[in-house]
Amino acid sequence: MLLNKFVNRLDFTSYEDFHENFKIIEPEQFNFAFDVVDEYANTEPNRLALSWCNDIGESRDFTFGELKLMSDKTANFFVSQGIQKGDAVMLILKRHYEFWFCILALHKIGAVGIPATHLLTSKDIIYRNNAADVKMIVSVNEPDVIRHISDSVEKSTALEKCVVVGGTVPDGFVDYYALIDSQPDTFARPTGALANTNDDPLLLYFTSGTTGYPKMVRLPHNYPLGHIVTAYFWQNVKEQKKHLTVADTGWAKSAWGCIYGQWLCGAVVFVYDYDKFVPENMLKVIEQHKVSTFCAPPTLFRFLIKADLTQYDLSCLEYCAIAGEPLNPEVYNQWLKLTGIKLMEGFGQTEMCIAIATYTGVEPRPGSMGKPSPIYDIVLLDEEDNVLEAGQEGQIAIRTTGEKLPLGMFQGYYRDDERTKSVWHDGYYRLGDIAWQDEDGYLWFVGRSDDVIKSSGYRIGPFEVESALMEHPAVLETAITGEPDPVRGQVIKATIVLAQGYTASEELKVELQNHVKKVTAPYKYPRVVEFVTELPKTISGKIRRVEIREKGQQK
Repeated sequence: MLLNKFVNRLDFTSYEDFHENFKIIEPEQFNFAFDVVDEYANTEPNRLALSWCNDIGESRDFTFGELKLMSDKTANFFVSQGIQKGDAVMLILKRHYEFWFCILALHKIGAVGIPATHLLTSKDIIYRNNAADVKMIVSVNEPDVIRHISDSVEKSTALEKCVVVGGTVPDGFVDYYALIDSQPDTFARPTGALANTNDDPLLLYFTSGTTGYPKMVRLPHNYPLGHIVTAYFWQNVKEQKKHLTVADTGWAKSAWGCIYGQWLCGAVVFVYDYDKFVPENMLKVIEQHKVSTFCAPPTLFRFLIKADLTQYDLSCLEYCAIAGEPLNPEVYNQWLKLTGIKLMEGFGQTEMCIAIATYTGVEPRPGSMGKPSPIYDIVLLDEEDNVLEAGQEGQIAIRTTGEKLPLGMFQGYYRDDERTKSVWHDGYYRLGDIAWQDEDGYLWFVGRSDDVIKSSGYRIGPFEVESALMEHPAVLETAITGEPDPVRGQVIKATIVLAQGYTASEELKVELQNHVKKVTAPYKYPRVVEFVTELPKTISGKIRRVEIREKGQQK
């Protein structure tokens, strides 16, 4: 088992044993593409690595031997187009399997991969190109994507080449497939000054912040090793079994569930390439392709539990993990009732690997984030940076006082020392999320530090109120925010998307308010209720509570 090269042990008698004694072995000059993918290709070339299908019935399987071949050819292609170690290359490839060829090729060269979503406009692309000195863009061949890239070229100072994958080649683009076959079949591992160090940049993610321009999160070459905890101990992936994480390759969640930890653990990365999420189609794919472990955000599970699960044979499904937003207990309870599978929650950020989770062997507590990862020293801080005791609310932080950064952590916000220092100083990296820890070590999410509502002297976290509302069958989605009030300072506002079959009315509003009063402390009920057809979200799908608050302040 290749994983044994990178860990001290994998069997633990308890969470405490795991947390205290688990260690990751970090090789010198670790390169994921050479040391994991190519290692499998050299020893087991016919071993299945990537299983791909799309929403029009096409499917492809790739062995590690094939991935080595295609990533070597792609690396040679990149070099022929002028890409060298340290150059930034943006990948806008959705869930197309060429993403894996390209990202592995960039790792081999030592170039910096910038995964990006196809939803970016020309303005977004220009900002990213100039902020990171992007030298090349590789993209899918879709009209809107091509148009936005083309519109960005003249205003992108470092951009030299635009590469397109598939279809008729647009003006100004290089055809990937026209040139790839003629490339050499092997790419030698760089040596000397061209070889990567563990601290060299591997990936650069632009975070989809809810305010301001996105931050550039720089992740080093040893970053994939941190995802051993993500894949083995949280997602519970199994050797040679299929794992599906629902994520576009433009998001950091893809790095969590679609490449690094999964292949380190010997699992098969399964990819469902679709344009529009249809719950029934997702369930069919899981059934037909025998997916063993599954990870998705709460929003997706909310839609899945509304589908008729009795129409699908999900006996292949052994384990489910959930992350992206806090998990409402009602979603947990409904999925368990319908499938018999417990949802194992995980929490982290683009800036790191899994930080808090319900790990294998840990009994989930619905609504809890789980327990701290063994590779991060997690504490809760008050506003004066005092470490808090159990039962006290504080900001989640990672203590980073050692000589070396914990594995899987970012190296700071690229070209933004001021922003880095604002969250990372005095030996702590502050995540910006408020939580409390119970006596058994479980952490409970309260809300983002700027989302916590102060009403009549009470501090109210939106998550608890949202969870209470989600228990009502009329509520499909909801966001809780504070709205200015001359007497109370703020009052709680619920912005609600109704489930199918329910209609907005004053009677339903009162019913929902009374429901919250019964489920949680009465002072937490929403005094303002607004019914909407959809919630404002970032392009990564996170609810933009700041937009809801701004609208409330304008009234």
